[in-house]
Amino acid sequence: MARGYTQDMTKGSPTRLLLMFSIPMLVGNLFQQLYNMADTVIVGKFVGENALGAVGATGSIGFLFFSLSFGLAAGIGIVISQFFGAGEIDKVKKAIATSLYVMAISALVMGVIGIVTARPIMIMLNTPDVMLDDAVLYLQVTCGGLIAVAIYNGVAAVLRALGDSKTPLIFLAVACVVNVGLDLLFVVVFKMAVLGVATATVIAQIIAAIGCLVYAWIKVPIFKIPLKECVPDLHIFRQCTFLGLPVALQNAMIAVSCIVLQRVVNGFGPTIVAAFTAETRFEQLVQQPFASLGAAIATYTGQNIGAGKIDRVKRGFWAGTLISTVFSIVMLPVAWLGGEAIMRLFTDNQEVIIEGARGIRITSVFYSALGMIYVTRNVLNGSGDVKFAMLSGFVEVGGRVGFAKPLTFVPFIGMLSIWFTSSFTWTLTAVISCIRYAQGKWKEKSIVAKEQPMKETPIEFSKVATNQEA
Repeated sequence: MARGYTQDMTKGSPTRLLLMFSIPMLVGNLFQQLYNMADTVIVGKFVGENALGAVGATGSIGFLFFSLSFGLAAGIGIVISQFFGAGEIDKVKKAIATSLYVMAISALVMGVIGIVTARPIMIMLNTPDVMLDDAVLYLQVTCGGLIAVAIYNGVAAVLRALGDSKTPLIFLAVACVVNVGLDLLFVVVFKMAVLGVATATVIAQIIAAIGCLVYAWIKVPIFKIPLKECVPDLHIFRQCTFLGLPVALQNAMIAVSCIVLQRVVNGFGPTIVAAFTAETRFEQLVQQPFASLGAAIATYTGQNIGAGKIDRVKRGFWAGTLISTVFSIVMLPVAWLGGEAIMRLFTDNQEVIIEGARGIRITSVFYSALGMIYVTRNVLNGSGDVKFAMLSGFVEVGGRVGFAKPLTFVPFIGMLSIWFTSSFTWTLTAVISCIRYAQGKWKEKSIVAKEQPMKETPIEFSKVATNQEA
């Protein structure tokens, strides 16, 4: 296997490995945020607010489809990382071939559903009439490109499972630049309006998918599978769907719970809606380090579970906890001292600034709980305990549904419920996930059958913060 294209995470300092893996992921996630914002910014500046609203109106549905695709890819990554950690290279190759079929089939199904039901869905979401046709057009075109999204997510998940988080970043960055350039070309020069930004997005996704796939095929030896062997393995197909579907559903449920909360927010009027929108954008940026760390932990856990090194999984858990806690503490003064400054990046409306800054301060107190969700959930996912991780998704849905409206009737909370809903939900989910981790049932969920018993040694927390090799 070529060195530099894969990363063995069963050896070395857990803290160093997690940081080195997650930093490229973080940069990639920030590019993804820019990628997602490009359409709305350009169409808003050069076409008008109705076109901007049309693109924005499809956001929740687009996020739902993306979450399903990304979650399925994450489940596939669990399978491959465990096989790779166990040294079962033949199964890794079979899993790679099978994963592409899984991703392609799922994307075709979602794409067809999205194209056929675009208009009924947008009507159901109460899209204003002046925006409806453009919203339907944007959703149909982008759903037609879901196959490219699936291929990129699938190949990126495989590369990350093998320890390579840099290559997906490179092609995502290229796609981001291409997307912005084509947006400007199609909208400003060719006057294609909403159709232009949708087409630009799909072309950029195709470039990222093909580039990532061709690179992996040429540069990563484990990807060089003869065409006659590129057939799905039924057993591995079941494993990929068994682990992938719960993760996909978990992500989808979180997306649905956010839609539920948004409906409550909308009832407080335009000022609060604007404040919530801006605070949410900042919160999404804050979540990127947690999400990147979580992806690193999932790969790290999968490889070490596959290798039978339970002690290293535990060290990885504590290393992840330490990293996420430090980041949460650092963000507290940023939020409390810079809340208004952060809001001024989004708006000049003083009422919106005041309400949004209040929301940033309230939610920042609970960032440590949010970080623990990413750490614990990805240890569980990486070990194969995906059904419980899916149940934690139900907890998030239940939390947002259960807290959102009732909290509005609590004295001294009222409108503040929109900030406390997510905060309380994070705390509840984090506590339940930590209890599951402490129970240790995740140790029995590996799909890799080991002949020897899992290795388990006492954990010294002091080793987590040092560069001692576990």
